[in-house]
Amino acid sequence: MNFLVETLRFIGLSVYYWLESLVFLVVPRRKKNVSGEIVLITGAGSGIGRLLSLKFASLGATLVLWDINQEGLKETSRLASENGAARVQSYVCDCSKRQDIYRVADQVKKEVGDVTILVNNAGIVTGKSFIESPDSLVEKNMEVNTMAHFWTYKAFLPAMMASNHGHLVSIASTAGLTGVSRLSDYCASKFAAVGFAESVDFEMRSLGMTGVKTTIVCPYLINTGMFDGCRTKWPTLLPILEPEYVAEKIITAIRQDQEILLIPRSCYFLLCLKGFLPVKVAALFADYLGILDFMTSFKGRAKKD
Repeated sequence: MNFLVETLRFIGLSVYYWLESLVFLVVPRRKKNVSGEIVLITGAGSGIGRLLSLKFASLGATLVLWDINQEGLKETSRLASENGAARVQSYVCDCSKRQDIYRVADQVKKEVGDVTILVNNAGIVTGKSFIESPDSLVEKNMEVNTMAHFWTYKAFLPAMMASNHGHLVSIASTAGLTGVSRLSDYCASKFAAVGFAESVDFEMRSLGMTGVKTTIVCPYLINTGMFDGCRTKWPTLLPILEPEYVAEKIITAIRQDQEILLIPRSCYFLLCLKGFLPVKVAALFADYLGILDFMTSFKGRAKKD
């Protein structure tokens, strides 16, 4: 009897959720108010982190900005204040160091309060073949792109659970959904970030923490300088994304409690294809899309080993 009841419940809810998803393709979801929320954004000194800061500021949020770049932080703080943020507090934090994250997190709790929206945005890329990637940069990739998420969750998730209110946002990548040549360490770190965020989301659901939301963001190449020099083979299908467009999509996804956001939309179709194509066909398709060699002309930003 339990099997029959559970099976009927599963089928009924599956149909309901499918219909709900189809409705949301036509009717936009209601956007939640983030005014008064305490929003922490890592990597806020430039790029997508800065744009997200300005958009949250215009919505009346209290901002907590982290970056290793003090000058970038100052500029983002200034712009956010001018954009209407309820309050802006910035902290120099090296997200590759666990103890630094915990130390600054304690400061935030004492000086600002409990973070209610956590945006793990800080990231780096090596951009070399696996054999040519220095060990130190491989480790740094994992520390910034993956392990930092563990430590920020450890620092801020307990308060969200205590009040059953909060939002965990992981800025990952489409490289966290499929392997890419010359991005072995980056792909590994982003795959891990996606898996980690999904796992915590399931934990929250199993604990009945319906007020703690999760959004995983997987964009294609963004024109921020991080992947400077890269080219896309078919820009109509897989365009290099403009930062302003991506930031607006992320803010909308957060405000609508969207669980996963792939940008551009074509990535949803491509991800579905990956699930059932034979390996050789998938590799052929990757070559056709230019994924095998789009990193050939990579320049990126200067990094220290």
